[in-house]
Amino acid sequence: MAADKNPLVLAVSGASGAAYALSLAGKLVDLGIPLHLLISPVAENIILQETGRRSADWVRDLSKAGDVLLEDTQNFAASISSGSYKTRGMIIAPCSMGTLGRIAGGISANLIDRAADVCLKERRRLLLLARETPLSIIHLENMLKLTRAGAVVMPPVPALYTSPSSIQEMIDQTADRVLDLFDLAPPGAFRWSDGAAGDD
Repeated sequence: MAADKNPLVLAVSGASGAAYALSLAGKLVDLGIPLHLLISPVAENIILQETGRRSADWVRDLSKAGDVLLEDTQNFAASISSGSYKTRGMIIAPCSMGTLGRIAGGISANLIDRAADVCLKERRRLLLLARETPLSIIHLENMLKLTRAGAVVMPPVPALYTSPSSIQEMIDQTADRVLDLFDLAPPGAFRWSDGAAGDD
């Protein structure tokens, strides 16, 4: 597989914020990026509750539009569980504090945890769209530990300076910022230019 066609791992854990995963997956498919998709059992319920869509229907539509492989979260024999399998890195969106805590502790209870551990040990980009508020000292210490290990912890904070006209615009702007950190920002992503907001 050519370097520019290396896949990206996108995991959806059991935290509120399923719309971020849907936005990111859609943008990645539009960019032609192959995806290894992981959805925790709790996340399946949250996707339905928050978006009105069954995860199976969402994955089916994604697979029709692009190169998407849905992974079994209990399959430790999957390619992404090995560092010898090249990926662009991994995004966990949203990332629950339970998932974040296990990764910080080096505990692989499922394939999401293991794939994240692989990214850390192989020095690949690992981005955690951490969803929780307020934060306890345990959460903060785990975030600090992961940041020191090379991960990027990114709470999905709305950028109100963009004057968004809808919730979806705020979600998409956060997704664009995530993709920026993988040098994959889609055309039309919001940019701050010359001290003022604007597109370029």
